[in-house]
Amino acid sequence: MVGPAKAVFWGALGALAWTHVGYPLAAGLAARVRSRPVRGRDWQPRVTVVVAAHDEASVIERRLENLLALDYPSDRLEVVVASDASTDGTDELVEAVAASERRVRLLRCPRGGKVAAQNLAVRETTGDVVAFSDANAAWAPDALRRLVAPLADPDVAYACGRLRLQATDGSNREGLYWRYELWLRERESRLGSITGGNGSIYALRREDYVEVDPRFGHDLAFPYLMVQRGRRAVYEPAALADEKPTPSNEAEYRRKVRMFEHCWLITLRGSMLRRLPLGYLVEVVSHRVLRYGSGVLHVVLLGSSLLLVADGPVYAAVLAGQLALLGAAAAGVPVARYYVLVSWATVQALANYLRRGVPATWEAAEGTR
Repeated sequence: MVGPAKAVFWGALGALAWTHVGYPLAAGLAARVRSRPVRGRDWQPRVTVVVAAHDEASVIERRLENLLALDYPSDRLEVVVASDASTDGTDELVEAVAASERRVRLLRCPRGGKVAAQNLAVRETTGDVVAFSDANAAWAPDALRRLVAPLADPDVAYACGRLRLQATDGSNREGLYWRYELWLRERESRLGSITGGNGSIYALRREDYVEVDPRFGHDLAFPYLMVQRGRRAVYEPAALADEKPTPSNEAEYRRKVRMFEHCWLITLRGSMLRRLPLGYLVEVVSHRVLRYGSGVLHVVLLGSSLLLVADGPVYAAVLAGQLALLGAAAAGVPVARYYVLVSWATVQALANYLRRGVPATWEAAEGTR
């Protein structure tokens, strides 16, 4: 029993150390040694910006005002609100703006979820580039020009911008994690392609758009799908978008559970590990698969540590470290509490996925509007 327990212990410990520390350091070093620049330029293709919305009456007018004020030629910009069966007055507010602004269009969609609404919007429009944003986001004036610039590189199919989470008085520590995540995303982009995007600001050439399962999210699916097709998915930090984060770690936990449910679906059923170059495969496994499995790895490590605690000081030290982390989280230490909640969210999400699957429809995260 001790032999297998030791193998499990060292496997779980090594996987956690690699995904959280080893891989970021390796990616940072590799990006300095072998950087692959994007041959972007300032160009002005016809762009359709799609905002998928379900009951977004509280923010949709502000979102349209922000998009219409972008520093981009008005005759080359179209804004489409794909309303996913909204019933709170969202449609009427969009129609009121569209009545006096020819660049705005309402597309009523049957309730099918965000991705289904986006798929329909792409089919119903003709822009050379399709860009996507959340209803509660706000783009910097030059964000669209910055976002489409990398798509001038014929090797680049997908580009996402930089999401800045606005400061709040709540206890959410997403800002700390997000800075780390963006740092790593920039290194992956330099190496060739990122392993994940974000839904607040991203764009593709129309011919590169892929209609994925409505239960999938574009954030995780599009980067690896582009690489499977021999293209690049890159990060453009100069294309800025702002959003309000969830107001507490508990609210963030619930949001993460919903998000990780989709991640598990894509990981287990989305063929994300097929037909990938070896280097990018290592990135996906290191940054995505092991990260989504970090909660399970922690449970395994804790169990094996308890079995081996009397077998040597290393096992006792690792057990003590885990108990100290849990104690700090229980005491409300912000970083420890955030890390434990998000790690456990991956476990809860996996359990939800195995028990009931993943719904295609979505609701706005609480406190982010």
